[in-house]
Parts: sequence; C-alpha cells; structure tokens
Amino acid sequence: MEYDEDLVALQEVRTLIRAAKTAQARLATYSQEDIDRICAAMAKAGYDNAETLARQAVEETGFGRVEDKIIKNQFASDSVWQAIKDLRTIGIIADDPEHGITQIGVPMGVIAGVIPSTNPTSTAIFKAIVSVKAGNAIVLSPHPGAKSCTLAATRIVAQAGEAAGLPAGAVACIEHPSLGGTNALMSHPDIALILATGGPAMVRAAYSSGNPAIGVGPGNGPSYIERTADIPAAVHRIIDSKTFDNGTICASEQSVVTEDCIRDEVIAEFKRQGGYFLDQSQKDAVGAILMRSNGSMNPAVVGRPATRIAEMAGIKVPDGTRVLLAFETEVGDKFPYSREKLCPVLGFYSTKDWHDACELCIKILLHEGAGHSMTLHSRDEGVIKEFALKKPVSRLLVNTPGALGGVGATTDLMPSLTLGCGAVGGNSSSDNVGPLNLINIRRVARGRRELSDLRHENASGAAIDTEQLVRLVMARLTGAGV
Repeated sequence: MEYDEDLVALQEVRTLIRAAKTAQARLATYSQEDIDRICAAMAKAGYDNAETLARQAVEETGFGRVEDKIIKNQFASDSVWQAIKDLRTIGIIADDPEHGITQIGVPMGVIAGVIPSTNPTSTAIFKAIVSVKAGNAIVLSPHPGAKSCTLAATRIVAQAGEAAGLPAGAVACIEHPSLGGTNALMSHPDIALILATGGPAMVRAAYSSGNPAIGVGPGNGPSYIERTADIPAAVHRIIDSKTFDNGTICASEQSVVTEDCIRDEVIAEFKRQGGYFLDQSQKDAVGAILMRSNGSMNPAVVGRPATRIAEMAGIKVPDGTRVLLAFETEVGDKFPYSREKLCPVLGFYSTKDWHDACELCIKILLHEGAGHSMTLHSRDEGVIKEFALKKPVSRLLVNTPGALGGVGATTDLMPSLTLGCGAVGGNSSSDNVGPLNLINIRRVARGRRELSDLRHENASGAAIDTEQLVRLVMARLTGAGV
C-alpha cells in the first residue's frame, strides 16, 4: 500500500511533540537529584550498548569504523556525563548574597534534535542526555539513511531513563523520517529550541524555521605544522585524527599547511606513517569523486578508508595506506582538496613562513568552515598567540588531534558532539554545546540603591550630568571610586 511519507511523518511529529510536551511538564517539577538519577541511568545504558549501536551504525550507513564508533558512543554517554553530572541546572543554580543576585535554572521545554548520518548513534545519545539534564524533553529526527540505528539508540536511553523515573515520551525519535517531517518538527510552535547537526542546508532551515536554534556549520579546518613543531608527533596526531572513524567528525583536519623550510621533512614523515601523496593524474582522479556536480560533498566517499577511496577513483595505492594527500596551492570551489572532506583525504600546502601560513589558513576557513576549528602544531608560544588572536575559529586546537580535541576528548573543552561556529560561521553560539546552553536563567535581583542615591547633587546644587551619573553607577557596581 502506498502512502505519503511527509503526511505520515507530519502526523507522527505532531503526536510525538504532544507527548513530549506533556512529559516535559512533569519533568519540570523534578528535583536536580531526580534529573541526575535519570541521566546517570541513560548514560550507563548508552555506554553498555556502545558496541551494539556502533555495529548497527556501520552496517546501516557504511560510514566509519566499528571500533571508533564504539569510542564515540562511550564518549557521548559516559565521558559527557562525567563532565556534566555535577552541574546545577534545576532550581537555584547560583546564589550571590553579596550582590543580591540569585540565578534559577529554567528548562526551555521541548527540544528538536536533528541527527546526522555520520554520527547517528553517538549524537542521539549525547543530545538526549544533555537535554534531559537541562530538564527538557527532546524529539529526535534521524537522517533517513540512519534511521534504524538512531531509533535504536533513542529507545535504549529512553527506556533506561523511564525505568529511573523519566516520564514516557520525554525522549523520542521519529520512526518515519522525511525532509517534510524534519521541517515540520523544527517549525512546530511547541518546539522551544532546535539542536541542528547536519549539512549546511539543514542548518539554514533550522535558523529559518521561526524557532530559536543552535546549529553547527561545516568544518574545514586546516592543520598548520610550524617550523618549531615536533614533526613526527604532529604527523601522528593528524593521521590519528583523520583516520578516526574514517574522518567523519567535522573537527577533523581537512588540509595540512607547513613551511618551505621543513616541507621535505614533513612529507617524509607522512610517507613513513602511512600517508600517500598522489601524483597529478591520481590527484585528478580522486578529486573528481570528492564532490558531486552540485558542489556538495559526495556521500559515496564519506567515512570510507583511503584504500577504498583510491579503488573508487580507479587508482592503485600501496597496501597499508592510511591517508591520501594531494599537493595544492589554490583555494575555492573548483579545488576540492581545499574543501571539507569527511574521509581520509588531505590537501597539502607549503608556505614561506608563519605569516603566509596564517593568511592561507584564514583564506581556507573563510571559503568554507569559518568559525569551526583548526589545529596548530608548534612550540612557539608567540606564534600560537598570533594564531589565536587572528583565526576565524571557535576552537584553536594546539598540539592535539583535531577530531578528538575539538569534541573535548583529548582537551579539557566541554565534551560535546555539537560544536558551535559562532557568528562568523552563521551560528548562534561558539560553544561546545552542553546543558547550560539548553536552559534559561531567571535572575532574582534585590534592590541595592534608591533613586535618591543616584540623584546626588554637586556642591553648587546643580544636578549631575548624564556622564557623571553613568560614572557614579558604574563605580558603585564595581566598588571603585568615582
């Protein structure tokens, strides 16, 4: 029997949101201790089922590696939970008697979570846990190509949460996803906030839905190896990152930028560690399959190993090849090695010095990937500071793998699978998104001054002018003299 997928999805969305709204009203009455008990159970269930869900994700999508998706599922559950378990998100979350300010955490309501096919189970686990930690319900919209594994992950954490007291319907997933259904979810008037992880078109749709949204832009982070770097360690980190889950994390490196004075040493080290540099004909062959005719990334290469990508391009590479590299000098739509490639393929640039490298990295980022992340391998704190001050990124990751550093696994950033790109990336936040991004804060402010305190008159009896009044108020707030 034929049926209209969008109509089915639309009805399902309405039903799930109605149930989530009812569940969230109950959840809003829970104490911090109740919420934490539920989230701990959800995190344990995600961790305990990490391998099963990883296998389902790879089998359904063909993206990535089971052993790495296990790590991602464990990270999304246990690592995230360990980082947020002591956060106050419910009721009084801060009290400052000295200044008469009390802060109260207020849940937003029902969250819409858009889930990508590249990280379909880990992102679902992550968004469910951080949403409930903030006292919210969440309805997830899976990618149609990953709906079964996303649904499985959602059911696992939801059932564990419900066994610990989570109201039924507070964590749910669309079973019949479609583009129309996702748009209906994001634009529904009972949605308080959208957490959108996906392609640029999906993120734009989230921001134009009429509801508040936190979206993440594309990653296209260059990795700069500066002349003072520990070159073997830098190359090792880059390859570890780019091959982790076959490059499906958007914070992974997309190109390498180095300096002419160490160029040959860097090339030799990549070759020693499993990198293969394409000749011109091979570069053209691989470049031809990286993007589709409409300019978007070719899903056929996403999350595939380097040897498989070479095979698809009709070229022969040595056994054991881990990463494909192509020499590049240009940046733009016509130069696929300068763009985001969620697979073990890297563009390779060389510049005269760090000043030129700085400008090249900016050019790459502003073409695609502005606001996201980049990595820098250096022992020169002056260069690190200059890059930090100038790069249009939300995360400058120093001497660490980009994919794992960006999400907070090998750094002390907030562990997160939703990485904001800030205003330069067209996003509403530059944070590694966590529970505190999913609450409103009600501030109770006690009176500290009367109007008469602000209406001091000077010695001549004339009223203080506006500039003096501002200085007086600011002085009182800061405790400084006028």
